[in-house]
Amino acid sequence: MSINKIQFQEGYSIFELFDNYGTDEQCRQALFDWKYRDGFVCSECGSKGFCKLKKRKLYQCNCCHHQTSATSGTIFDSTKLPLNKWFFAIHFITQMKTGISSLELKRQLKVSYKTAWSMKQKIIQVMKERDDSKPLSGIIQLDDVYWGGELRGGSRGRGSENKTPFVAAVSISEDGHPMAMNFNVVKGFTSKEIERWSMAHIEPGSVVYSDGLNCFPAVKKAGCEHIPYVTGGGAESVEKPEFIWVNTMIGNVKNSLAGSCHSINHKHLPRYLAEFCYRFNRRFNLRDMLPRFLFVAMKPPPMPKRLLTMAELYG
Repeated sequence: MSINKIQFQEGYSIFELFDNYGTDEQCRQALFDWKYRDGFVCSECGSKGFCKLKKRKLYQCNCCHHQTSATSGTIFDSTKLPLNKWFFAIHFITQMKTGISSLELKRQLKVSYKTAWSMKQKIIQVMKERDDSKPLSGIIQLDDVYWGGELRGGSRGRGSENKTPFVAAVSISEDGHPMAMNFNVVKGFTSKEIERWSMAHIEPGSVVYSDGLNCFPAVKKAGCEHIPYVTGGGAESVEKPEFIWVNTMIGNVKNSLAGSCHSINHKHLPRYLAEFCYRFNRRFNLRDMLPRFLFVAMKPPPMPKRLLTMAELYG
């Protein structure tokens, strides 16, 4: 029996991470190289000449004397932590298949729980924004999912106040293998909401397979072909070939979240779902996970803590 080349590929080890990014200076130089891939350009005057201010860890333009840093305008902006701790956090989050909790991150990095939680939220927010910019295409399996259980004395079933609805979609190759997935929280399973989601996350011309839920034909508004299958209930319904991969991914994500996180606020669930999607969608080359993430992390603006704690995100 041949082994799965993707599953058994060589990853990026903790020893390599320590050799390449074990010091703050190594990390700072790496950020500078990713930020200015074509060489330094002053954001104020466009000049390319600069000098380093070593004591303050800044770069100063030789022409207008504007000062900047390798971390300004990134998720690392104004951080008081050594950059190597950020790099190690990104490594853990991008490499661990089942995810890592903020509590475990706290223990590994020797930081406070609040710091570990804030770091993780910033990192997985970058993951969400990146994957939200990449819609699925081709053959897509689609399903409705809920996160959370019923509260005692509350509504039952889909109407439970403690359940958060989200859309699960997996694109399939022509030979039947899963390629990419998108899990996004929605306000509810209505035609209007599914239309909004599909316009943002599915390429026109895709073929979408779904169950008989009344809202799913709304994907046609995004220029997609819709093929419904009434699955019925019971265990056999999740084994139908038209939905085997989306149901497999739902089970994997739910089990991983339940195992690594004891409790997730519904406002933050979109980020945790995006974390699994980001890793799955880039599983073909584990060694590139860190540089690919850092390249993207150079682009988003700084994220204040109030946005991390208050924002309610929808896909």
